[in-house]
Amino acid sequence: MARKSLQEMSGIASTIARSGVKTADKPVKANAPALGALQGSLAAIREIDPALIDDWGPIDRLGEFTAVNPDEDDDSFESLKSSIQDGGQQVPILVRKSKSDGRYEAIYGRRRLKACRELDIKVRANVQDIDDASALLAKGLENAARRNLSFYEKARFAEAILTSGHDTATVRQVLNLSKSGLSHLTKVTQHVPAKIGDMIGAAPKSGRPKWTVLAEHFVAGKLAEDEAANLLATIEPSMSSDDRLEMLLKAAAKRGARQKEGAAEVSPIEGVTIKSTNGSLTVSVKRTGANAGFANWLDKNMAEIIKRSHAEFTAVNAEKKN
Repeated sequence: MARKSLQEMSGIASTIARSGVKTADKPVKANAPALGALQGSLAAIREIDPALIDDWGPIDRLGEFTAVNPDEDDDSFESLKSSIQDGGQQVPILVRKSKSDGRYEAIYGRRRLKACRELDIKVRANVQDIDDASALLAKGLENAARRNLSFYEKARFAEAILTSGHDTATVRQVLNLSKSGLSHLTKVTQHVPAKIGDMIGAAPKSGRPKWTVLAEHFVAGKLAEDEAANLLATIEPSMSSDDRLEMLLKAAAKRGARQKEGAAEVSPIEGVTIKSTNGSLTVSVKRTGANAGFANWLDKNMAEIIKRSHAEFTAVNAEKKN
């Protein structure tokens, strides 16, 4: 399946490579043309030592950059690596010459580059002289052809492009977005902490509605970063990223319901939960996990801590009365 995807990609890779920009052996043309003008040849394909190639530009997918395992076996890195090992690298990566002599920058094809590194073979690369704007366009087109990015991957890619110093017009062109489409992506990256997004993963089956609801939970205070991280840390690693997102949404909804009923629950550190209702205040500490030792220590010292805290409270209130 992975090999078939690579073969189907050859046409799109050829389109990208056939750009109006010149190959690395010719002068750079100012203001490289837009995607519609990508025409030329694959004459610049070479076999290059992967050690001479550095990453360039914003990361365009979550995949191997998160703690979440890939959701689709056919698209996994190991499948890609096996495909290259068995049938060779069918689709070249795109690179341009670096400012450092003898080195290159990878525009797209990071996973193919990594696979060749691990297989200790040279990588087939199309060497082009292109500016940053054209490089971003090529990266966006290649991703759209190889595998549609999930909503959250697009959001993170858009954020990375903006952080790199490009304007919103460039982001919209690279990802083929309307103004409202970019606004939806931006809302998510502005309000969902990147750490939480990394722990959830790409969630390829979850679109804008679910991610927007999650962002709104953070805005409304139904979720805090530490609480969400602690919750996600307890989940089995084998759970898909879509299920992780769904689980977090359900937890936030329950917490919001408790708040409406006059109850509040926080988890200041892993394993510790403080629950406040109209009738009581309770603290629970798990005897398992990273803070199991703290639970045992607290068990021995809780009475003294309560007495000391009560004494401080009494003293402060006595001063206020005087």
